[in-house]
Formats: sequence, C-alpha cells, structure tokens
Amino acid sequence: MRTIPSSELIINDDGSIFHLHLKPENLADTIVLVGDPARVEQVSGYFDTIELSCRNREFCTVTGTFKGRRMSVISHGIGTDNIDIVVTELDALANIDFATRTVKPTHRRLTLLRLGTSGGLMDELKIGDLVFARTSIGFDGLLNFYEGRDRVCDLEMEFDFTSRVGWNEQLPSPYFVDADAELWELFRDSTIDGITISAPGFYAPQGRWVRLRPADADLNERIEQWNYRGRRVTNYEMESSALAGLAALMGHRAATVCTVIAQRAKLDMETDYRPFVEKMITMSLEKLARF
Repeated sequence: MRTIPSSELIINDDGSIFHLHLKPENLADTIVLVGDPARVEQVSGYFDTIELSCRNREFCTVTGTFKGRRMSVISHGIGTDNIDIVVTELDALANIDFATRTVKPTHRRLTLLRLGTSGGLMDELKIGDLVFARTSIGFDGLLNFYEGRDRVCDLEMEFDFTSRVGWNEQLPSPYFVDADAELWELFRDSTIDGITISAPGFYAPQGRWVRLRPADADLNERIEQWNYRGRRVTNYEMESSALAGLAALMGHRAATVCTVIAQRAKLDMETDYRPFVEKMITMSLEKLARF
C-alpha cells in the first residue's frame, strides 16, 4: 500500500489539510461550492445550525445543518486550478487516513454541487435563467493531466466538436464530461439542460475583446452554430468541467448550476444579480435536503 509523502499530501501542524484548513471530521457529505467567499455567508444564512466556520485565503467554509441535513458550504475562488485544489483536498479529507497517509479501504462518496454565475450564449436564454451543466466542456486542459481521463469523457462528442468548430491545436485539447446523472434527475424540473464551457480566463478565452484582440475572434460564432444530437452550447463559466471530471474520476457525485447574469449573444449584462442567485440558493438547498 502506497504511503503518500508529506510533499504530496500537506497536513498542517493542527491536523488540517493545507489549503482548506479543514480536518476530516469538519466535512459534511453534502457540500455546496461557491466561487465568491462572500456567498458562503449568503448560503449558510439559511442553515438552522452552524458547527464550524473557518477561512484561509479565498477558501472559506461553514458546516452546519439545513432542515436536518448536515451540509458544508465552501468557496473555491475563480478557475479550474482552484477546483483542482479544492476537490483533491475534499477527497483527501474523505478518503485518506491522515495518521498513516494511506487510502482508506472503504471510500466515502461526497455530493458536490457548485452554484455559480455565467454568461449565456443562446438567444433563448434570459438573464436569471438557471442552467444545469449536464455536459461540461473544459477549455483549460486540466483533466488531461490525470490518468484515466478518457474513461470519464465523451470522446465522440469531443471529436465532433473539435473537427466541426475548427479547434486551434495551439490551444489546450478540450475535454467533455457529464455531471452526475442522479443530480441531473434531481434538478431537471427547475433548470435548463446545459452544455457549459469552462474557460481558463474571463476575457479572450471567452471571446471578450477589451484591448487585446482574441486570437480567434470568430470562435464564439462557430460554437453557437455547433449542434450535437439536438443539443447546443448554452453558457460560459470557469469551473464546472474540472469539478465534474475530477469527481467522476474519484467516485463522487458532482454538478454545477449557474445563474445567467450576462447575455453574450445580445451583449447584455445584469450587475445586480443577487436576487437571481438567492433564488438559485434556496431552490438548491431545498432539493439537497431531500436528496
């Protein structure tokens, strides 16, 4: 049995894991993930009880209960690189024996739901709509660094996209991964079926042009025209692909629900989006409490 060295699994002097500053007993099986640390307070404000609150850098955690269900809400910051840290450390908290630095013989399965914001690509999407990332497209390349990525990815969909959209080979190879099927069944009556792109940046990687022109200025137009078995790309954000992919490799349930706060096709944006996010949070908590 492999003993994980201290350089690979970093445990703080107080027994907590390096970035999240959590101990295994601090973590609930049901976890709500948010990008903005301020949104942790927004979510945990609905909790009936709170047993733990801690923060390190952008990683803020509150563990408590909502309608009898123990939950944790954790902020992950922006980007799939942060998701790599958070999901790996959550899995370690659940499935590594910190005393022996070995994988436990019985694995604990976590339920990870990310609640985020996104920009809509389809004309039909309205600001305030909730999109469930049933399939996520990773433009970041993160999952390609992990052994076994092909067994959790839709390779046929990847090939169809890259060939028909005319993918630039200088960019990271995109990967396509589905959210957990049980979570899709839980949320399908309250959300829109989405194909969601996770971009490795907010500006040029999503086709935005401020002062530096995107290398492929027409990419979004070709993406909007792409159709795979009647499904089209719905929205852009920056985390769902890594969450879905890493969770699938590790055996956890994971999904992303996003509120549309920008209409990219119509060049529209809503900066006061808190009421839409509030609606997403309350709906999601109610569903998770019954899951």
